Amino acid sequence: MSIQNPTHSIGPLASRSSITTAEIVKAAADEVWRPYMYHQTFDDGDTAEAVAESRQQPGIHFGDGDALCCGTFGELLQGQLPINSHSRDSHFLVTMPIALFSRAHFMPIAGEQCVTVYPPHKVKAKRLAESLVSALDVSGGTLLLQSELPEGKGLASSSADLVATARSIACCHKRRVRTSLIENLMAEIEPSDGVMYPGVVAYQQRLCRLFSFLGQMPPLAIVAIDEGGTVETIDYDQRRGEISANQRMQYRELLDRARTAIPRGDTATIGKIATASALLHQERAPKRHLNAALKACQDIGALGVIVAHSGTMIGILLDRTASCFPRKLRSVVEHVSPFDTSPKMYLTMN
Repeated sequence: MSIQNPTHSIGPLASRSSITTAEIVKAAADEVWRPYMYHQTFDDGDTAEAVAESRQQPGIHFGDGDALCCGTFGELLQGQLPINSHSRDSHFLVTMPIALFSRAHFMPIAGEQCVTVYPPHKVKAKRLAESLVSALDVSGGTLLLQSELPEGKGLASSSADLVATARSIACCHKRRVRTSLIENLMAEIEPSDGVMYPGVVAYQQRLCRLFSFLGQMPPLAIVAIDEGGTVETIDYDQRRGEISANQRMQYRELLDRARTAIPRGDTATIGKIATASALLHQERAPKRHLNAALKACQDIGALGVIVAHSGTMIGILLDRTASCFPRKLRSVVEHVSPFDTSPKMYLTMN
């Protein structure tokens, strides 16, 4: 097995203006997130504000133009909430940030308006980069992308590329860029995960808008198998359809539970929420090995099962601070090896 690393109410979907940024700003200043968030701002100031050249990024010192963004292992929870008159869209997800990253390095060329991206198939990153340099009225140039996140698997590889790209351009030009600008540009490209925020968030992926900040995920490990193939975000989003009113109420209850469980570090409840979401989603995008994963989870006493709802990954959640973690880890690997001889382990960001 390889290790992959290197004061809101949850009710009807809130309008953007009702979301306070205090908790987000505090989370962004945490030592775990600060190095990655330095060139983003969450306040209501100008779209882009200059950063004094003498200041350096704290914590991790990248070169000029270097930036990172983490991925997410699928979603802790994804579905639709009851329809109300206060939201344009009821689709939402809850992120599961993992210590796996997309890295971007931007090199400006004076007078250039276009952006050349390597590898060249990263066309979404090129589109966002050119839109951002235009919005900031800065020069284009060359963008290099390197990602630890496999594409088309449901680990937010595209979203991480886009956020890392925006952060890299901001870093190179010594700017702070409002997260809302990044989201607006991402919304023009595809539904996106909420990986531009520190910690765990409930996110409206179609609108690219924050729903609620939920806190920090406790130290978990995810032993995962890949069922093969790839899923394209836009195609999946267009064909998944609507769900029943009864299931919408179930998603509402699960989101209420997540709001309480995550700040408390209640790993047992977090695992149950992930499992419930995986089961609810099975009829729309079935995972072939879900039943086997559920049985393994029960036999081992693991926390639960988590899936990439719009991807190919399925994982078993373990509390990596528990004294029994080494034993349970070995047991999980034994249980999943018939389906994947080289399962991966992902660690949550904390």
